Amino acid sequence: MLVGVPKEIKTLEFRVGLTTGSVEELVHHGHQVIVETNAGEGVGLTDELYRAAGAEIVASAEEVFQRADMVVKVKEPQPNECRMLREGQVLFTYLHLAPDPEQTRLLKESGCIAIAYETVTDRRGHLPLLSPMSEVAGRMSIQAGAHALEKHKGGSGMLLGGVPGVEAARVVVIGGGVVGTNAIRMAMGMEAHVTVLDRSLDRLKELDFQFGCMLNTIYSTRESLWKHVTGADLVIGAVLVPGAAAPKLVSREMLREMRPGSVVVDVAIDQGGCFETSRATTHQDPTYVEEGVVHYCVANMPGGVARTSTFALNNATLPFTLALADKGYRQALADDEHLRHGLNVHRGDITYKAVADVLGYDYTPAEQVLGI
Repeated sequence: MLVGVPKEIKTLEFRVGLTTGSVEELVHHGHQVIVETNAGEGVGLTDELYRAAGAEIVASAEEVFQRADMVVKVKEPQPNECRMLREGQVLFTYLHLAPDPEQTRLLKESGCIAIAYETVTDRRGHLPLLSPMSEVAGRMSIQAGAHALEKHKGGSGMLLGGVPGVEAARVVVIGGGVVGTNAIRMAMGMEAHVTVLDRSLDRLKELDFQFGCMLNTIYSTRESLWKHVTGADLVIGAVLVPGAAAPKLVSREMLREMRPGSVVVDVAIDQGGCFETSRATTHQDPTYVEEGVVHYCVANMPGGVARTSTFALNNATLPFTLALADKGYRQALADDEHLRHGLNVHRGDITYKAVADVLGYDYTPAEQVLGI
């Protein structure tokens, strides 16, 4: 199979779909890899290193899309990239289609086979290709929130951990999954007062055992959300409904009750965000103020630490990339139901139910389009 890697074009996105190590593995399996020039420059992987790994360097994204049987990316294809996709071509990347009707329409019209990292599962029901970036985003959320609390950034001027004689900041994490757990770990390490809200008692018990009495674990209801969000200095939105739009858990009214200069970090923004006032921002202009609250809503947070993120992502994606290349997408999806869960669009059909439901498309099961 001819596998292509274009340079990412989202604002300040420096990650790359394949590392040189992944390229070498694909070449060892008998495949060809073409990489757009300077695609890995942002993470320290030069064209020379890709050539040494066995890749061919090409001059443009157009050539990658024109020649490749499978395109491997990091972020969702931008509109001009979608228009370069062709019928029957495999696209393997993050998609986040539920809050993005334009991308969904363009992928349908292209006739491509779009497989989303974020909906691939494992036998425990987890999301192994989303998890590495969730770990990064969870840890980054506290760094970003602490920075946004600084006065010159519009925040209230609080140091997250306080100092002797001065109270530490109150951090509230909504959602106790991978993002939330990593946010909790970082916030507690910086000596903030941390509360987590979740609707799973089992998960709250696990977090209680993991972090002990220093973590305040609260069952999430409208009442408890109101109480803890309005009293927080920093709120981390870490909720996820796999493949679907994030629920709007924090209302504008709640934000109005927060102290001016408080901060919210919406890690769920890739799926539409869990704050009513959220709108996607970029690393170039990451924050805005609404209802007196600083909002950090960068839609590709892990891109800010591109080298760590790229290698962590490739560690998780490589086995699936190899399976798709070795077997062809049909056989790979037929053999692995967990990879099959990643199929979102197939030659114009929407094959992921949550996406079809939220965007009003007919749903066609993956098994039906694959004939299995």
